[in-house]
Amino acid sequence: MKKTILLTGVLLLFVAKVYSYDAHDFQIWNTEVEEMKLNDSSKLVFDQEFRWGDNASELYYQHYDAGYVYLLNKYFNLGGGFRYVKQKTGDKFRDESEPYIVSFLYAKPFGFDLSNRTRIEYRYFDYQKDSWRFRNKFDMKLPFKFTKFEIQPIFADEVFFKFNGFDFNENRFYAGFVFNLTKNIKGEICYMLRSTKNTLISVWTDTNVLTTKLKLSF
Repeated sequence: MKKTILLTGVLLLFVAKVYSYDAHDFQIWNTEVEEMKLNDSSKLVFDQEFRWGDNASELYYQHYDAGYVYLLNKYFNLGGGFRYVKQKTGDKFRDESEPYIVSFLYAKPFGFDLSNRTRIEYRYFDYQKDSWRFRNKFDMKLPFKFTKFEIQPIFADEVFFKFNGFDFNENRFYAGFVFNLTKNIKGEICYMLRSTKNTLISVWTDTNVLTTKLKLSF
């Protein structure tokens, strides 16, 4: 009996350490994107993102990303880039580096605007073992636009797999809308249900996220 209580206590301490915030925590993620078209077949893409957790009261994550995309045709693009991440672990921010390759597929059946992004990352940490990660995101914009800002409903889902054992450990479901502010500036606002898995104890945790994005193209 004492051993059971002790093991339970250790497990609870471990879970508390792994999950910085409570289940169903409300967060805000803000992303800013700049796209620069080099010519008819290529472009540079830069983005930065900031995330606030603990009911949106604490900045715990930021990244800076620089990438290159080759525009093969209207159905398929291919590219790569590098992302630098600072994420709070415990009481300090830790560094992560992510070189990656990425591909995009596009289609427009019956007025729906569909895209599929596949991304493979090598994640280099300064505080834990390096790893590979596979991500796949499917986006669907409905064939309806409202007001002069061309507000368009959007749904998306992204899955994450770690290569170490090829373990499915995260899912992000989005529902929201995109809109045009000007010819070169677009916005996006979504609700995201983020589900993450602690693979050591097989526990899933959900997070409610308000995501905002502003994209400048030139």
